[in-house]
Amino acid sequence: MKVHKLYLIATLLFVYGASMLSFNVNEKSISEAFVGDVLISLGEESPKHARPNASEELIKQGFELVHLGRTTGPNGKQSKYISKYYVCTSCHNTSIEDPDLSKADPEARLDYVDENSMKFLPGSPLYGIANRESWYNGDYYKKYGDLVDKARNSLAESTQLCAKVCSSGRYLEDWELEAILAYYWSTQLKVSDLGLSEVELGKIVGGDLENKEKVALIKSKYLQDSPATFGDLPQRMDLGYPFEGNPEKGKKIYELSCQTCHSEGGVSGMVLDQSKVTFQKFKKNLLKNTDYNLYQIIRHGTYAESGKPRYMPLYTKEKLSDQQVEDLKAFILSKAN
Repeated sequence: MKVHKLYLIATLLFVYGASMLSFNVNEKSISEAFVGDVLISLGEESPKHARPNASEELIKQGFELVHLGRTTGPNGKQSKYISKYYVCTSCHNTSIEDPDLSKADPEARLDYVDENSMKFLPGSPLYGIANRESWYNGDYYKKYGDLVDKARNSLAESTQLCAKVCSSGRYLEDWELEAILAYYWSTQLKVSDLGLSEVELGKIVGGDLENKEKVALIKSKYLQDSPATFGDLPQRMDLGYPFEGNPEKGKKIYELSCQTCHSEGGVSGMVLDQSKVTFQKFKKNLLKNTDYNLYQIIRHGTYAESGKPRYMPLYTKEKLSDQQVEDLKAFILSKAN
């Protein structure tokens, strides 16, 4: 007779008492437990950004700061906007956006966000950000060095850097940072998000593995950082990357990514609609060797210069592959002709 795996796990925990976890599974089953809580119970050090005892009010304030850019402060008044131009969700989803959390696959990610009515954004998702161990990785560190040095190993510093520099805004006050960290901790990955098999779940709650092996098994199911590789420009703009573009996939990228910011009410002043005139303008500048060439704008982005605080963030290869750039170009050309 098959027993639902959640009840099987609860039985293993209480009847056999093997490798007891610190939280009460009568209230929260192992599958619905936060990954961070499970790892701490297995001997991992609690991260500095952990906020396990945060109040609901503080978490709500963090939610509003992330989604709206401001909230009601301790003085009962509305806080100042973190940025006049962006909110966190301009670049970051707040839900799982990858079907397999253990790897960065932009093609699979595009299909997943499309199926789940989400946006295809350049930033990493904030859901599960508290379970990562480093930020501003890879080529971000190679390019920006000291600017991101403190942020690489601190979620608090990473959040401050994003608030001030990435969003063309201001540094967070202490209470605002506390609220956002509390919100992050409340939106950790759950064990059920990891795709563990019933056998693997049994190993985690059973006594067959040492705690360090259980930790390794859990961490193998999701990335501890967000890899970032800056893409090179093609050798010839007229030839592009050596891939045949798929306009149907390019349409998804245009609508779920480009138009996210470049639309009426979006964060960019430049509106990209579905009119033939728009696509013809795009085509006109498509292959020119300028800062606004399609390849240049995607791979290098623009900078928040004086008088132009709204800038275009670059897309790393983990967020938009060379193939997908060609897909986008193919869609634009198909609509311009």
